[in-house]
Amino acid sequence: MSLNKLKSRLAVNLDQLAQTGASKREERVITGRQPPRDGFGARYFLSGYEGRAFLRMNANAYLGLNFHPRVIGAEEKAARCFGTGPGAVRFISGTFELHRRLEERLAAFHGREAGMLFSAAYATVMGVLPQLITSETLVVSDALNHNSIINAIRLSQPTAREVYDHLDTTRLCEIMEQHQGKVKRVIITTDGVFSMRGDFAPLDQISAISERYQACFAEGVITVVDDSHGVGAFGASGRGTEEKTAARADILIATLGKAFGVNGGYVVADKTVIDYLRETSPFYTYSNPITPAEAAAALAALEILDSGEGAALLNKIRELASRLREGFLIRSYETIMGEHPIVPLLIRDTAKTRELVRRLFDCNILATGLSYPVVPRGAEEIRFQISAEHTAKDIDYLLESM
Repeated sequence: MSLNKLKSRLAVNLDQLAQTGASKREERVITGRQPPRDGFGARYFLSGYEGRAFLRMNANAYLGLNFHPRVIGAEEKAARCFGTGPGAVRFISGTFELHRRLEERLAAFHGREAGMLFSAAYATVMGVLPQLITSETLVVSDALNHNSIINAIRLSQPTAREVYDHLDTTRLCEIMEQHQGKVKRVIITTDGVFSMRGDFAPLDQISAISERYQACFAEGVITVVDDSHGVGAFGASGRGTEEKTAARADILIATLGKAFGVNGGYVVADKTVIDYLRETSPFYTYSNPITPAEAAAALAALEILDSGEGAALLNKIRELASRLREGFLIRSYETIMGEHPIVPLLIRDTAKTRELVRRLFDCNILATGLSYPVVPRGAEEIRFQISAEHTAKDIDYLLESM
């Protein structure tokens, strides 16, 4: 068999992943959902655990819009009209009116000239960054940036790449000084909200540094921010890290698959940038878009977010996140303070993290432990994610179970 030698090598690699606690292939399979009742939020059923209903504390659906009747209704109506899939990539015959409407609405929501949809946020990062990086470009990246940014930089092969310690803008300035006269273009790229911690980039400081060094590089300094965990979950109106820091990225990437409760990713920027990306990004040109029905659902979700109802949902998740953080502090647990619905419990030990995740599971609570290499050694944690689907009784039950 031609695969025998490769299979033996892969088996060794799989064993190593299992031994280090980095394996992710044993996935929980959700089979059903129990609606909210008795003051508690929804519960979920898992394959192999019949008769047990689980509190889900590890989902990105921050506003609970994936179960909102208007969002579901919009998707169902569009599916009946346009079918279940786009049928082609966009330049052939896969662009629908709903795609264009959503792009225009997202651009307006973020105060940009144009927007562009991708199949996922990961595909957006991979489809945007390499198109902006040349053989005469320096890329500067935060040490805790998402895997998608890391891989996009690897794919791009810039002339130089530098990583600054997490949120260390002093080091960022030093890097800019060191590379003057050596490259034509600089791209500073960062997460908006960091998915493992719930903290956020000082975008106001990063933007100021970008402006300070514009004249030092022939093709300027460009800021590219992936705010997938920020948009719809952070800031007074849900406009993410830009709103929280009163600053603006040159190019903003985000997702429809978290707070909006649907699927897909997008980028917003000046029209010239978006036009260029439509022509050059293979992740756009040669990959099917989200379905028209998903676009309709995302439009409905965006309308809800940008309304009084959306403001109430944002306020709810802030209050619940505060309740959980305060509960951790009262019990002398280590967390990271802030307003984002990602609430990390810092364990700083792989074995203890696994054990606590198992104990929570025994109490019918779904939580995800994060160990190296997902997070640095010594930063092992359990990441709890608040949703508007949760209630105060859910948070109290979690704290009591711990």
